[in-house]
Amino acid sequence: MKLTRKLVLAKAKASDLESVKKLNCWGCNLTDLYKCMSFQISIFSQMPSIEVLTLSVNNISSLSPLAGCLSLSELYLRRNMIPTLSELCHLRPLTRLRVLWLAENPCCGTDPSRYRLTVLRCLPRLQKLDNQVVTEDEIALALVEGDEVSTPTSSIQSQLPNNGLLDTETENDPLNYNMEETNKIRKELGMKPLSRDKFSSPSSPSTVEKPTMKKTHILDAVLLLLSDLDEEELQVVHTATQNRLQTYTLDSGDGQRSPAQKTADIQH
Repeated sequence: MKLTRKLVLAKAKASDLESVKKLNCWGCNLTDLYKCMSFQISIFSQMPSIEVLTLSVNNISSLSPLAGCLSLSELYLRRNMIPTLSELCHLRPLTRLRVLWLAENPCCGTDPSRYRLTVLRCLPRLQKLDNQVVTEDEIALALVEGDEVSTPTSSIQSQLPNNGLLDTETENDPLNYNMEETNKIRKELGMKPLSRDKFSSPSSPSTVEKPTMKKTHILDAVLLLLSDLDEEELQVVHTATQNRLQTYTLDSGDGQRSPAQKTADIQH
């Protein structure tokens, strides 16, 4: 399950994401903290004020979406699916983080002492780990005996199917892929899904160019992001779009009437 804007606002009892300071999503069956998976956009990028975050008892496997939560001071991740302590590298930029609960994750291993020293070496500013106060002596020992962890090179790619690549079946059938992705976006926007006959079926999958597919994903992302904009921000987008359309109108010449020109004629 994805952590959506609607879920965040309901849990935090807030009217906008920017004002959320505390969020409790304990036991919500969450697996994905990204707002837009195709472009690795974290929903927390719209929550700059978040200070206390509870994500315990879920199925989260990556901490990379939290790397931008610079105001975060308390993070509860007990009983998730964090696979390796290397994921803690994503929390290093969070200089205000003082409380972390990470117990009962696969990354904790079978050696409690080694686990604790490794976490404290990676995050020496912590004051409490797994509900146990961190002492100065522990920090000093961790810097000597704790294992050094490094950011996994595939941490972002691992969040995508097959390490960021389309599987063979999907890649060879762009019709199915585009239909599925487009309808997923339309569903999140509250729009009706399109039927298969609305998509043109290419005579040969090899004739479909990747840049075309890339543009499709960009359009999907833009449509998805529109749902989170307020009236003022939408007006900015509207103005920019009108300016862009005007450019196309000027470039089209007098010989042909583009769709943008026809639209402009109707509006004026």
